[in-house]
Amino acid sequence: MLKKRIIPCLDIKNGRTVKGINFKELADAGDPVELAKRYVDEGADELVFLDITATLENRKTLTNLVTRIASEINIPFTVGGGINTLEDAKMIIDSGADKISLNSAAILRPELISEIALTFGNQCVVLAIDTKFVNEEWLVFRSGGTIITDFKAIDWARKGAELGAGEILLTSMNNDGTKNGFAIEICKAVSEAVSIPVIASGGAGMMEHFAEVFSQTNVTAALAASVFHFGQIPIPELKNYLKTKKIPVRI
Repeated sequence: MLKKRIIPCLDIKNGRTVKGINFKELADAGDPVELAKRYVDEGADELVFLDITATLENRKTLTNLVTRIASEINIPFTVGGGINTLEDAKMIIDSGADKISLNSAAILRPELISEIALTFGNQCVVLAIDTKFVNEEWLVFRSGGTIITDFKAIDWARKGAELGAGEILLTSMNNDGTKNGFAIEICKAVSEAVSIPVIASGGAGMMEHFAEVFSQTNVTAALAASVFHFGQIPIPELKNYLKTKKIPVRI
């Protein structure tokens, strides 16, 4: 059986790791290079780096920081934020990333997904979907969660997969930073709607939340930030707990 992945996320602003609640009230969470090294030691399966203000500030991702982190880790490394063109993607891959995460740029120009997938392979393209439950529907937001779109999360996930995305990073804005658990309903719906891997993101607060999302949906990975950054859930303990729940993980 395919093993479930545990993925810490480094949300980056001004070169520091930050974490907020519902995409707001950002607080400092430490040095990203030191955190990345720690996560490798703790047995994280992958690492995600999101330059969360690159799009809002209309600038490119911090490639120097990407290079520094990539040189210190030996696990799959996904980088997103400010990647608007194939050239941007090449720069990030050359800096040491294994995968590119696309969000706003893909919404504004969906063919970018296909361009990067054709150049680097589908496995290199992660479609990040920030979604919020609004008026009885899960709608997609862009620009760091500041702009609502007409896209429905399930439809956009399907479209992204058709265009060549190899993976979906699904973040519930309602749950983000709340530590009340993942958004099971939308995680279940999206992971059943596409044949590519789906990463659940937003809301992890206890080890039980990881067990819930893995046992009740088809997601193949779960991502979290603050509970890992501040040591509330040590990754080795989480994996041992999941193993006792008969959830396959790499120990």
